[in-house]
Amino acid sequence: MTRKQKRLSVIVGGLAFLGAATGLTFYALGQKASYFYMPADLTTASVQPGQRIRLGGLVEKGTVQRGQGATVAFSVTDTHKSVKVTYTGILPDLFREEQGVITEGTFGPDGVFVADSVLAKHDERYMPKEVADGLKAKGVWQESKSE
Repeated sequence: MTRKQKRLSVIVGGLAFLGAATGLTFYALGQKASYFYMPADLTTASVQPGQRIRLGGLVEKGTVQRGQGATVAFSVTDTHKSVKVTYTGILPDLFREEQGVITEGTFGPDGVFVADSVLAKHDERYMPKEVADGLKAKGVWQESKSE
């Protein structure tokens, strides 16, 4: 083998290695992706049972019910549709009705969303980007004009 052939084989081998690493990385990220949905989006989406998703919207007024232990049931709404959610754990301190929230989990066999994490907004001017974009598109939420 000449020097030119050795150099070419090292370059081709390196590119093949980088291509395989990139392909495996994208495959792994695709398996871990949690798709974001608003409640109204779920009527047209094909969410498989057990598929992890993120559900975002506002905590519907009058739906927060505390169960035994740390179990809480509430509904997430985008003012057009609502989805019942159950969560077992400690809720964020700023979790309350009519506030922005993102829950992550799966749908149970009874159609209730079983969340394993709940994220709440952290001040009056902040709304999670996905929730704000979804609510703005439906004309429900507007940004505060005061800075």
